[in-house]
Amino acid sequence: MAERSPRTLDRPPALAPLLARGALLSPVKKAALNRRHPEAGWPRTRLVLPGVRIDLARLAAYERVCGFPVGDDALPLTYPHVLGFPPAMRLMTDRTFPLPLLGLVHTSVEIVRWRPLTATGRYELSVYVDELAAHRRGTEASVQTEVREGEELVWESRSTYLARHGGGGSAGVPAGGSGSPEEREVLPHVAEWRLGGDVGRRYGAVSGDRNPIHLYPVTARLFGFRRPIAHGMWTVARCVAAHGVPGAAMVRVEFRAPVLLPGVVDYAADGFGNFELRGGGRVHLLGEVRAV
Repeated sequence: MAERSPRTLDRPPALAPLLARGALLSPVKKAALNRRHPEAGWPRTRLVLPGVRIDLARLAAYERVCGFPVGDDALPLTYPHVLGFPPAMRLMTDRTFPLPLLGLVHTSVEIVRWRPLTATGRYELSVYVDELAAHRRGTEASVQTEVREGEELVWESRSTYLARHGGGGSAGVPAGGSGSPEEREVLPHVAEWRLGGDVGRRYGAVSGDRNPIHLYPVTARLFGFRRPIAHGMWTVARCVAAHGVPGAAMVRVEFRAPVLLPGVVDYAADGFGNFELRGGGRVHLLGEVRAV
């Protein structure tokens, strides 16, 4: 990793003004992005939040929305992503970050939990943009989040986000493919989930991610969808909760097609750590769990 200048924050950034700034800057950034590929311009700062404590009431609400056991002292594997979301948004709405926030697509996430975390622990969280890379559909950014307890790295994640060039495709559609079934082994069906139209609003309330594409039909239509779509990280959390991931583990997920709300999806998994979410003849995500 290239050396990055650390900047310590005394509190998590407020999301509402960041999202507003990101929306205002998006048209300018999109116009610049369509003219040329951003070769070197992105924030070289590593944002650090020391002394992070878990809000237990907010955690319990998150556990209920995502299907985790409520009140367990073990922190859900996906929850540190929620803690890292505000500083990640601060970086991605900075003027030096060249990709427009509106229409930015979360394409994949890899999470490594090096050891279990407790809900009552005290942690240091850091977030930085690791790289920008050319993609066949545009430009992809990788954002790294790390959690330490003392000097020990206990959790980390790497998320990739794609900005399309030239306006092709609908905003919010994952870029891993059409979501159509492929020539591969079909995983065994485990459960059918009936998702209410309020899933996006409920997850937005506990995660802080109130992107309008997830909230209401009228706001989703602004991005080309007749109905709101579920947050990608909610689908990951729901699958992880269903799968069960004890101890030190790695979870890798590729987002393939949006989950429309309300809707019905099938959760499928085998005995080797592979899982997927599918419905209506489409694969919404592909995932795997491995011990580390």
